[in-house]
Amino acid sequence: MSTVNAKASSGGQEEPLEMRSETPGESSCSEDAKRKVILVAYLIATLDLTCIFMQLGVLPYLAKSLDLDSVGFGYLQTTFGVLQLVGGPIFGRFADQFGNRAALILSCASGSAFFLLMSISTSIPLLFLSRLPSVFMHGLPGAQKVITDLTTPSQRADALGKLGLCFGIGIIIGSTLGGVLSTKVGLFVPLYVGLVGNLINTMIAMAWIPVQPKPKSDHHEAEHSKYLVISEILRLMKFPGVMEIFIVKVFSGLPLGLFLIMFSIISMDFFGLEAVEAGYLMAYFGVLQMVIQGLVIGKLTNYCTEMTLLKLSVFVFAGVGLGMALMRTVWDYCIVAVPLIFAFSMLGTITDSMLTKAVPSSDTGTMLGICASVQPLTRTVGPTIGGVLYKQFGVSSFGYLQLIVNIGLFVYLLKNNVPLREIKNQ
Repeated sequence: MSTVNAKASSGGQEEPLEMRSETPGESSCSEDAKRKVILVAYLIATLDLTCIFMQLGVLPYLAKSLDLDSVGFGYLQTTFGVLQLVGGPIFGRFADQFGNRAALILSCASGSAFFLLMSISTSIPLLFLSRLPSVFMHGLPGAQKVITDLTTPSQRADALGKLGLCFGIGIIIGSTLGGVLSTKVGLFVPLYVGLVGNLINTMIAMAWIPVQPKPKSDHHEAEHSKYLVISEILRLMKFPGVMEIFIVKVFSGLPLGLFLIMFSIISMDFFGLEAVEAGYLMAYFGVLQMVIQGLVIGKLTNYCTEMTLLKLSVFVFAGVGLGMALMRTVWDYCIVAVPLIFAFSMLGTITDSMLTKAVPSSDTGTMLGICASVQPLTRTVGPTIGGVLYKQFGVSSFGYLQLIVNIGLFVYLLKNNVPLREIKNQ
């Protein structure tokens, strides 16, 4: 733990590591110490995602054992989405105000409460109550905040992209472990494991994520509106190019998000998959995620500008839409999944990197919190919109919508010079 503290220039006393986006010469810690903290952030994200995917595999069976019907299950999922949507910007602002260590401890402690309540959910009201701590469960954005503060702008996209490796590991281990434990040992055992995992994450964050000084804000309004999240969101959207990039982030992947929300039904009705086969398909997605986001995207960021990669991801997404519209079998979907995962991973990584560079360092947490709210927003409105599309127009409607939306966004990016600029830290 001593490696993450640096000697002060006067008095010989130790001060916490300053986790800001600075040049190497300005940082108060060595590059080696930074790398160690970043590795710890990757570890926390991996363990957090593994626990999340464990409970995702168990949740439908737990709900069924409590006689919760499909409508009630939809309400349960919507509740989770709304809480995550509301909590994302609040968590991000909390990280900006109180530091990354406090934010990660809050996230991991909330995860512990989440799994504890879920493990004692012997009735439907208790199951709904277990969703409440999820308002502050944002381990991935917390890890992104640590990485953002400890990397230079040129390193950021590559470092954030490697979180995809953590995501893939979480999918594979979490889905597999959750299925095996719930089948062989007991339905509640994965939840006990998730509780222990989050308690371990809490201790890791307390021990190895350094305390950071409160960042100096370069805007006068912050002191008067630090807890007014809506005003903070509106203020950040006024920075050059932020609104445009955020709109692309939201709408480019929205049709795919609707498809993925309905995928549990589509996999049974359209592809005719059994539960075991669906698990193998999820593992395949996990491997693709690890390879593409963990290895490919980082190399591309060394050769192409972020705006070029953004245009590429939108263009590939349009092609994915056409493939989704024409697919008929699960093997077709496995082929489409390769460019799908590439575009999905590239879009998320590049837009997060661009948006955090476009705002002051004192606001990167809030910006990442806003970005993290995109998926909960989809989960909130998705069941209704996706259900209508699937019932009225079939699976191909998701593909055609994906194609049309992304062609429009691609033309917009080509014809308009997005006025994105990088905020230099003082």
